[in-house]
Amino acid sequence: MGAAAKSSLRLVPGRRCSGQTPPACGNQLPVIDNREDFQRVFLPHLDAAYNLARWLVKNETDAQDVVQEAYLRALRFSQSFRGGNARAWLLAIVRNTAFTWMSRNRTGDPSAGFDEEQHADEAPPADFEFIRKADSEALRAALDELPEEFREMVVLRDVEGFSYKEIAEVADVPIGTVMSRLARARRRLKTALLKRFCTGGGQ
Repeated sequence: MGAAAKSSLRLVPGRRCSGQTPPACGNQLPVIDNREDFQRVFLPHLDAAYNLARWLVKNETDAQDVVQEAYLRALRFSQSFRGGNARAWLLAIVRNTAFTWMSRNRTGDPSAGFDEEQHADEAPPADFEFIRKADSEALRAALDELPEEFREMVVLRDVEGFSYKEIAEVADVPIGTVMSRLARARRRLKTALLKRFCTGGGQ
């Protein structure tokens, strides 16, 4: 995987792509006609694919397997890509592949059956600056504790800088659901970080 995928965790304000570098931002692109087109359009998103897989499956080796399988699926179905947001199209495949992989390999995972409606949050209001300035190791550990539905929202928005619309396309949920899950995720993340700081688990 590229160096960017394994660099220290960073949280950045969600932002839309500028359009200055279409392959990297996933803007309007031509239909995929051959393997060279596939590599040109989708390989620039390899680090983003790995980051999402890593945070979903919580293991670097497993994430590499998921990304490899996802790229094979993307290549197999590349003729169905008719232009548009290549990054969102690819990461939707990565996401689905990751959840399929977890259903096959982690049937006992308690977070697999997470029901958003049954989890009421009593955390303090979200504080993006507090989360952004948190120690990287503490933040990584706190992120790992989030259910997949919340963790992927934070990764896509605050790590990869996806727009709400792009996240909705990747997760196949309404934009309102994206915003709700992201707000809940940030509240739970802040609460987890505060607990770590109070118990001496973070810096």
